Amino acid sequence: MSTFTEVTYISQFDIQSNGCIGVRKTTNVLKDGEVISSTYWRTTLLPNDPQASTVLDEPYYLNIANYAWSQPSPQPYDPNPPIGA
Repeated sequence: MSTFTEVTYISQFDIQSNGCIGVRKTTNVLKDGEVISSTYWRTTLLPNDPQASTVLDEPYYLNIANYAWSQPSPQPYDPNPPIGA
């Protein structure tokens, strides 16, 4: 009898110069230990994003995000960029 398992993990974590963090999560479906399917989900977290603890459900990444957001940003995030810029 075959065994199916599903494993989800953060496969990309990029801190951008404006303090936003790009995140990609990968979900692999395994049959008897071999990957038979992969799906990906991407999002961008804004500085101090209230969804961070949900998206970054691994303490390692959440701690890095919180540390990054506590530091001065070389290009602070502008929630209202000029139109046409």
